[in-house]
Amino acid sequence: MKKRTDLVIVESPTKAKTISKFLGKGYKVLSSFGHIRDLPKKELGVDVEHDFRPKYVIPTKSKKIAGELKRAAAGTDTVYFASDEDREGEAIAWHLRELLDLPSERTRRITFHEITEEAIKRSLETPRDIDLRLVDAQQARRVLDRLVGYELSPFLWRKVARGLSAGRVQSVAVRLIVEREREIQKFVPQEYWSVEALLTKPGSEPSFTARLVRRGGETLDKFAIGSAAAADEILAALKDAAWRVAAVDRKTVFRSPLPPFTTSTLQQDANNKLGFSAKQTMMIAQQLYEGVDIGAKGPTGLITYMRTDSLNLAEKFISGARDYLRGHFGPEAVPEEPRRYKTKSKSAQEAHEAIRPTDPALTPDDVAPHLDDHQRKLYELIWRRAVASQMADAQMSTTGADIDADTRGDGATVFTFRASGTTIVKKGYLEVYESEIKETLLPELAEKDELEAGPVTPKQHFTEPPPRYTEASLVKTLEENGIGRPSTYAPTITTVIDRGYVKKENKKLEPTELAFLVNDLLVAHFPDIVDYQFTAHMEDDLDEIAEGRKEWVPVVREFYGPFKKNLTAKDAEISKKDVAEEATDEVCEKCGKPMVVKYGRYGKFLACSGFPACRNSKPLPGAGDKPGAAAPVIDEKCPKCGAPMVLRRGRFGEFISCSNYPECKTTKPLLKKIGVKCPSCKEGDMVEKRTRTGKIFYACSRYPDCKFALWSRPTGESCPKCGSPLVFAKADTVRCSNKECGYERHVEK
Repeated sequence: MKKRTDLVIVESPTKAKTISKFLGKGYKVLSSFGHIRDLPKKELGVDVEHDFRPKYVIPTKSKKIAGELKRAAAGTDTVYFASDEDREGEAIAWHLRELLDLPSERTRRITFHEITEEAIKRSLETPRDIDLRLVDAQQARRVLDRLVGYELSPFLWRKVARGLSAGRVQSVAVRLIVEREREIQKFVPQEYWSVEALLTKPGSEPSFTARLVRRGGETLDKFAIGSAAAADEILAALKDAAWRVAAVDRKTVFRSPLPPFTTSTLQQDANNKLGFSAKQTMMIAQQLYEGVDIGAKGPTGLITYMRTDSLNLAEKFISGARDYLRGHFGPEAVPEEPRRYKTKSKSAQEAHEAIRPTDPALTPDDVAPHLDDHQRKLYELIWRRAVASQMADAQMSTTGADIDADTRGDGATVFTFRASGTTIVKKGYLEVYESEIKETLLPELAEKDELEAGPVTPKQHFTEPPPRYTEASLVKTLEENGIGRPSTYAPTITTVIDRGYVKKENKKLEPTELAFLVNDLLVAHFPDIVDYQFTAHMEDDLDEIAEGRKEWVPVVREFYGPFKKNLTAKDAEISKKDVAEEATDEVCEKCGKPMVVKYGRYGKFLACSGFPACRNSKPLPGAGDKPGAAAPVIDEKCPKCGAPMVLRRGRFGEFISCSNYPECKTTKPLLKKIGVKCPSCKEGDMVEKRTRTGKIFYACSRYPDCKFALWSRPTGESCPKCGSPLVFAKADTVRCSNKECGYERHVEK
């Protein structure tokens, strides 16, 4: 009798390795390395005349893998598709089934939220069919994004500059960033003052600070003290005041723990607390999910699936977390009833789970020796948040005291100050999860207590503009507006940075001049594409397709008809000169015609208006974007003449040059660090550079002492197969920089 053999196909080799550990000899586990089929790169690949039928091809990089999977499937009894349980994972399973072309009785779909032995074996006991509703939703998103990107991007090439891109979600994200920048530019600061007094109760410690809140019984608003003169007038009145406690109120306050992480909140917290980008967070979380070798246990999935907007927690985890907490902090560490959280997101699938550790007893200290620094930090963040979500409230005692400063001694003219204190009575969940809560101590105060005043200090303030978006605040805003879904936040932010629309300065997202130009063009002529509500409504349509309430072809048709008609009209109506050229007073030194400011993919530059007859072009004089603007001096001296170096902007972006130009023509590239050490010398930093033709590459900052360079952006990791540096590749994958190795894995969707 022939021994039964089954094939399990996952999308990642790391995931395959972890799952293999749990299955017996009757199973073979292989990886598809992400999508096995996709739309072609060099053509639209969507038949708009025949119900938007996609044309799927097997990319060159996947042909070898496709052949291996076909041969493996031919010799097995049942093929299990075990890709992730979301729309993208469902589509991967469907593409695999189409590729293998096996009878339906020989293929099954299995899903799980965590890569543990129990979860894997349970999924094999409860297989299902591929959910074509989820496949349709993914297919609709892919087709919509291809139609927008493939048709609108070339429009931008023709009207602005080659190499630009537009997209349903990315263009809305750029609009948010541009509009915030315009708010900042228009902002006019307003001056206001506060007055604080350092007070002491005789014979008691500590001294404490109180802030002026009322004058003569009238509450002072933020701008009530509008100048130094007004503040000085108050100080003069308080010079001989008698200070006493007017009222004291005490309260007991309970604060509950935060719910476990979703994709959005994990990206926000990892950015705020750890400084991780959204892409970095998801890449590290993927590693923790797929499995890390933790010694005796071997490859182990440490967290549940990280693309989710559900706050649901498995009963097994809740029970395990409560047992752990009782054992380490005592029975009072947990509430009588387990905490269960309900998500506010209408698109969340409650059958899914929040992001949590697969085993609450596997503490950060237990796994730290087996994780790199980034993995350890993220695992600890996830572990603490999830475990703390099952803990008792923190209990605090708050005290508020109103202190009257009587300036005349008759009670007629009284300035009232307010002091607040907080003490933690019971830490509760604060034992595990750090919070912004800080203790502020006040002495024992009672009504009519007399106080002594130390310095009374006026403080000048100015209102501040709204802050630039960070990755965390942008993700939060996208989620609040229903723009995109958990799987899209990280790639959206990565795209707008890589395309040159946004740059990160001190962790803040700053739009480039190109972002303003392209955004204004799209807002004026393609308002639906960058409309927040329209984009959110499209996401709702995709959700309804996934739930079986809508068909995907009518949804795409409803969008594409008006979009195509408008695109055709605007292509004929709009001139590149009107959009991307500015007149100047400069004259071309070669032909005498006026020079104009043009926009390229890498910023503004001066070019002859006689193009193409005269191809003269040159950088703008200065890093400011107007001819004649002064270039900012940087903290570096010219290696040839000793003059200060300045930052300038050229046709291919920013660079450093000598301030003595044209007498001294020393120039240097501006080193743009990417946060990765050189894999070769281990001393230098990998920096982004450009060739003479503008092509980006990555090289060691110690050049020419170290000549290591890569054409693709390194991730900072080493290949698990050959040890060469891993680099980011297209189609949301990471691959080995050694072409002979062939290692590749899917990391983002």
